[in-house]
Amino acid sequence: MAHFSGEDEVMLQAMLRQLFQSVKEKITGAPSLECAEEILLHLEETDENFHNYEFVKYLRQHICNTLGSMIEEEMEKWTSDQNQDEETGYDTVVQHVTKRTQESKEYKEMMHSLKNIMMVVVESMINKFEEDEMRSQERQKKIQKEKSNSYCTDNCSDSDSSFNQSYKFCQGKLQLILDQLDPGQPKEVRYEALQTLCSAPPSDVLNCENWTTLCEKLTVSLSDPDPVFSDRILKFYAQMFTLSPLHMTKEIYTSLAKYLKLYFLSRENYIPTLSAGIDISNPNVICLLKKVRLLNEYQKEAPSFWIRHPEKYMEEIVENTLSLLSVKHDQSHLVSQKILDPIYFFALVDTKAVWFKKWMHAYYSRTAVLRLLEKKYKSLITTAVQQCVQYFELCEAMKADEILGHSKHCGNKQKTFYYSGQELQYIYFIHSLCLLGRLLIYTQGRRLFPIKLKNRKDLVSLTDLLVLFTQLIYYSPTCPKMTSAAHLDNYSPASMVTEVLRILCDQKECAIECLYNNTVIEALLQPIHNLMKGAKTAPNCSETALIHVADILARIASVEEGLTLLLYGENMNSSEEKSPTGAHIIAQFSKKLLDEDISVFSGSEMLPVVKGAFISVCRQIYGTCEGLQVLIPYSLHESIAKAWKKTSLLSERIPTPVKGSDSVSSVSQESQNIMAWEENLLDDLLNFAATPKGLLFLQRTGAINECVMFMFNRYAKKLQISRHKKFGCGVLVAQVASTAAGAIALQSSGFINALITELWANLECGRDDVRVTHPRSTPVDPIDRSCQKSFLALVNLLPYPAVYELVGNQDLPNKAEYSLREVPTCVIDIIDRLTILNSEAKIRSLFNYEQSHIFGLRLLSVVCCDLDTLLLLEAQYQVSETLLNAQEENILETSESHRDFIIDGLSVERNHVLVRINFIGGPMERILPPRVLEKGDDPYPWPMFSSYPLPNCYLSEVTRNADLKQDSDLGKLLLCFKMSDKQTEWIENCRRQFCKMMKAKPDILSGSDGGIFGELTTSEVVGHTEISSHSSNYASSATLVWLVRCANEILATGSTTVCRSVFSIIP
Repeated sequence: MAHFSGEDEVMLQAMLRQLFQSVKEKITGAPSLECAEEILLHLEETDENFHNYEFVKYLRQHICNTLGSMIEEEMEKWTSDQNQDEETGYDTVVQHVTKRTQESKEYKEMMHSLKNIMMVVVESMINKFEEDEMRSQERQKKIQKEKSNSYCTDNCSDSDSSFNQSYKFCQGKLQLILDQLDPGQPKEVRYEALQTLCSAPPSDVLNCENWTTLCEKLTVSLSDPDPVFSDRILKFYAQMFTLSPLHMTKEIYTSLAKYLKLYFLSRENYIPTLSAGIDISNPNVICLLKKVRLLNEYQKEAPSFWIRHPEKYMEEIVENTLSLLSVKHDQSHLVSQKILDPIYFFALVDTKAVWFKKWMHAYYSRTAVLRLLEKKYKSLITTAVQQCVQYFELCEAMKADEILGHSKHCGNKQKTFYYSGQELQYIYFIHSLCLLGRLLIYTQGRRLFPIKLKNRKDLVSLTDLLVLFTQLIYYSPTCPKMTSAAHLDNYSPASMVTEVLRILCDQKECAIECLYNNTVIEALLQPIHNLMKGAKTAPNCSETALIHVADILARIASVEEGLTLLLYGENMNSSEEKSPTGAHIIAQFSKKLLDEDISVFSGSEMLPVVKGAFISVCRQIYGTCEGLQVLIPYSLHESIAKAWKKTSLLSERIPTPVKGSDSVSSVSQESQNIMAWEENLLDDLLNFAATPKGLLFLQRTGAINECVMFMFNRYAKKLQISRHKKFGCGVLVAQVASTAAGAIALQSSGFINALITELWANLECGRDDVRVTHPRSTPVDPIDRSCQKSFLALVNLLPYPAVYELVGNQDLPNKAEYSLREVPTCVIDIIDRLTILNSEAKIRSLFNYEQSHIFGLRLLSVVCCDLDTLLLLEAQYQVSETLLNAQEENILETSESHRDFIIDGLSVERNHVLVRINFIGGPMERILPPRVLEKGDDPYPWPMFSSYPLPNCYLSEVTRNADLKQDSDLGKLLLCFKMSDKQTEWIENCRRQFCKMMKAKPDILSGSDGGIFGELTTSEVVGHTEISSHSSNYASSATLVWLVRCANEILATGSTTVCRSVFSIIP
């Protein structure tokens, strides 16, 4: 930059022009100079092409050439200084180097040089701009003089930017514009005045003294017959909405709303009638719809910012809107000949009443809307209810094929220029339905009911309105089959009503008050009840309507209050049952659908969908114990299993598609439908496992293996569960694993293998796709967060029935060597590799030995809370002995007579597990040592041990001081003797005789003989233990160990029945 030539100056000017040209729209749209500066300062954050500008590339290259070597030296120096310290983060390095660079002499010289050069370039560009501006002004004046001498203008710039003109716009000029906007002025003058007004800053326009007069002129100009001039007025309004703050846009909105209100009240303006319909190619209609749409667009945007302003501004907008929508014409003539009210046009541009939804979302605006509706504009709600009633009466009076035209507009893409009276009534009905649905969500909105309707004696209550909605699902026509799916879902009557009811179901308080009563449930189920009786109501009960009703019933049944209503009705304590409750009707209908006993739907393509929809309702019911008890008489599990077997046979018979054949698509679609229905039935059967009795029913169907395989496939695909399912895969796995058949099914499906593989990957392997910027941190928690999910899954998977099936009568591998690539695949492998680490080979095979072993010990601690599981593991693998040996190896001999335990995570965890599995009882009977260290000089005051008996400190005072049970005569006799080696041999002989007798006569422990023999054995071992250890508190554990050794010897012969008999005598 030392040699700055003229070519460099020209090049920089071109670069700056490119930059300004690219950001011109952003700068000209800024309301002030400060905002424009802020936009330029944050251009890198907002402009994705920022780094592609030539000026930015030039600056980057210049900085690199000037400061690049110095930055590299600073980074090398910083890195060498930090080598001896702990690793520093990337952000710290950047902050340090940036600070040193900005403080350097080279940086200051570069900034000074750049500033001088840019000042020269910018000054040159300004001078050239002024010259161009002067020439442009002279040219503009010449054109104006040649064009007209009847008026003059100060608009001396053809630039669209408001920054230049903000200094030129004044009160005198505004008065001139007011004069020029007068309807008596020539068309060209009015158009030019309006163009000048649009180019002025909105703040100058709204803050001027003549704003009220200008507003009146604009309101008059909105009715100008010239469409070009009218469009220009609307563009001015749109510009004011976009660029002005709320207190200014409120004035514009109020002006436009009042104009529309006067427009509809005036008899001189063109407003279509209901019988004539609306031709949207008519210029007058186009102009009116544009004004309504502009008002509606602001309605939908205003709630996003009006909370930041005083409440009176928001209230004025709300009141002007409700006042406009409440405008009614003379109703003395027939309904079909009446003039369309403003609400019809708002329904055309916003059919689903999105504006009302946004206004009701926040408490700030909702309070004002509901207060005004209650005090002044309740007629708006009354007309909405009246419209729904009229549409239902029309549906009842006419046949489906005659009324079909009412909803054709929702799918007929060719009808885009004309709306008939019937279509307008339907659009208004949809608008009213959405408005009422949003109103019912809120408590204050529900208080607006009951409502008095014209020509109706009784008041319309909340229940009446909900019954009307449910009847609309059945009686309203459906769109033609050729209707596109997107339009059909959005605007068909049944779909719209169902959408409203779904929202009400999701709001618990609203659902309890509106939906959870017998009247509404009976209205939902009445056509179903008639169908089962054989009544001729099929025309009013289509498959689509049934699917929608099933959706609502499923949502009701998914909530406790709704389920109680379906099971018992409102009077659940009443002994008199006048009619079956909803759950019975749904179960009967579902069973008839599965058995295909309803002739109305025979051969229908939608029948499987209807079946699936109502079975999903039953699933919500039989997924609970109460619900299953009610549905037991209907044997739904048998009907579902029968339907599944039939569908499974059909799927096997589908021919293989032949390439090039015309039937490929039809066969493919048919196979997909059958497979989807088969999976749906399996899912329904699987959900019987949610309760213990339901799991028994599932086993009786013989489909438990297929259901578990289906569950595993869904688990492998990581599919998200439906929001209305009460639980996911984990709960079902725990339920299925609680039985032997379920555990075998889980193993054969590959579920256990996948679960253990995933556990091993998280525990030992880690994730390979993680970018290694820093070494993986050492886990602080005993079980790392990445493994917690797998830990809980294993715990749920291992109740005693599953443990017995997966582990029983199986030895540990205990290999001499384990490969690092050898991944466990079953529960035996997990016990072998993580829990019972009794060899150096197992320890060396683990990358994270301490973390992995603690995981195995924690798993053992939880699993052994089940006494059956504890006895099984103790009998097969001698778990206690293995842990005691590990504790023995963890002793440090400080002298010949003194030995200390090494206190670490593993020894503390093993100590906890040993106490837990050897002392059986609750917190009042035993004291479990903590798993964490304490602060202070003695971090772990609890004594460790490596042999029996356990220290007395782990027994509570209550147990320690309790009176011992009265000894038997044999026990007293044994206490009289001193224990010697010979007597020890006698007890061992007794044990061998006991095992021999049990193998020969396994039933000997039944009856009184078993009690005597149990007492004899207990007393015998107690005597042996007390004489040797002088600790009576250890009697139960010693007896347990003695019997477990006996059971282990019996298990070696494969006699599990005998082993269970042994365990039954444990005191």
